[in-house]
Amino acid sequence: MVDDDLTKKADATPRASALIESLRDIGYTLATALADVVDNSITAGASAVHVYADTLTDDPSIAIIDNGGGMDKEELIEALRLGSRNPLEARASSDLGRFGLGLKSASFSQCRRLTVLSRRNGVLAGARWDLDEVAETDRWEISLINDASHIPQADFLSGDGTLVLWEKLDRVDGGYRHDAHKRAQNINHALSGAERHLRIVFHRFMERGGKGKLSISINDRVLNPIDPFASKHPATQVDPEETLSLAHGVVRIRSFTVPHHKALHRDEWDELGGPEGHLRSQGFYIYRGDRLIISGSWLGLARQTELTKLCRIRVDIPNTMDADWKIDVKKASAQLPPAVRERLKKIIERFVQTSKRTYRRRGQKLTDETRVPMWKRVLKDGAIVYQPNTDHPALVEFEERLPEAQRREFRNCILLVGAGLPMDSLHADMLGHAETVKVSDAEVDALEQALHSMVPHLLEQGISKAGVSTMLKTTDMFRNEWERVEPVLARILQQRDSE
Repeated sequence: MVDDDLTKKADATPRASALIESLRDIGYTLATALADVVDNSITAGASAVHVYADTLTDDPSIAIIDNGGGMDKEELIEALRLGSRNPLEARASSDLGRFGLGLKSASFSQCRRLTVLSRRNGVLAGARWDLDEVAETDRWEISLINDASHIPQADFLSGDGTLVLWEKLDRVDGGYRHDAHKRAQNINHALSGAERHLRIVFHRFMERGGKGKLSISINDRVLNPIDPFASKHPATQVDPEETLSLAHGVVRIRSFTVPHHKALHRDEWDELGGPEGHLRSQGFYIYRGDRLIISGSWLGLARQTELTKLCRIRVDIPNTMDADWKIDVKKASAQLPPAVRERLKKIIERFVQTSKRTYRRRGQKLTDETRVPMWKRVLKDGAIVYQPNTDHPALVEFEERLPEAQRREFRNCILLVGAGLPMDSLHADMLGHAETVKVSDAEVDALEQALHSMVPHLLEQGISKAGVSTMLKTTDMFRNEWERVEPVLARILQQRDSE
């Protein structure tokens, strides 16, 4: 028998004013909100997206304009409906949407007024959400626009395509609503931060040739893509692609070891590492339909260390696997399915050794006794200790010229320099930006003195003149001043021949 109480129904329609305000706090930034709108442009077949920010007027605005296929009136109304698509619906492989919330939730996170104009086959349609009106009426109603002449930036929509206009930028103005200068500064600063996000999130679309290529510009400045793998650099190591076939699609995995910072120009290295540096940029880069979702995280499968900071693993998934990966509304986070997690564990264990070997090979050169290092790396009581090499020819020769009474004091001074090595500071600096930690340049006079001591020593070891030149040229303190060192070395070698 059915309980009569269970057959009764009550209206639980959410209050428009409350729910629509809640949607503003999903967690978007300006960067992720702009990316969500660009997703719609790509899905609409756009080849160009222009972002225009008007920050100098009393009512600043941001417009995103594309040259995609556009929408008619009915499609536009549907596009502005919250939850316009069921996330379980089948989608085209090129469709970057999922929940039917992106355009609205992304826009509401930045502004209180969202206007969309769209033209298809020359016919213009327009509609607007105004959150202040919703707060007054408490109704899920949008305003239809018949005359677009008064809409800011509408002139930029010259052909088929779509204009998304954000006004009442209460989440972007930094609270400086009564200070136009600071408000403009804050909006421009936020746009500057969003620029890198767009360059890396859509880099594969921007790198394409022919059909499917995407151009993105901000205030008429075209953005260049950032390839987080430096895949076209000759020093980048690329592993063969691996595939994992699952019930809802195929996961494609490829590992990259990016070049050491000494193989790149400083600007290239900094751009590759981003504002947080290479230590934070290592790990997985997960793409959904060529669109970057997650960048620089091991997702709990490994630790971010200095020795693995060159490791980057690209993971490609289709949009048919959204539920398996628990893709969120912002398309900025995901969770590894168990089968993928196990596969990636094995890949990490094998792959990260490549990056470690890159650094260890360089470390070996520093401790190779045949290269007469200034510092020795020794194992003492289970710990690695760095000590000045008191047997270095330059130090030995100078010590021998000292009076006997001062030799012990000289050696003690050298050992004190080693004992005073600021390991805590070095460790902290190396964990942050190791590539910015450098040795100080030696004066030419000091280098010349070192050469006069080292060259005879190396020749006595049976090393040829050419070998001596090659060895010294690969030593940091000589390499940095090689143009000045080379003639001095040639002079010393000539003197040896004449003796």
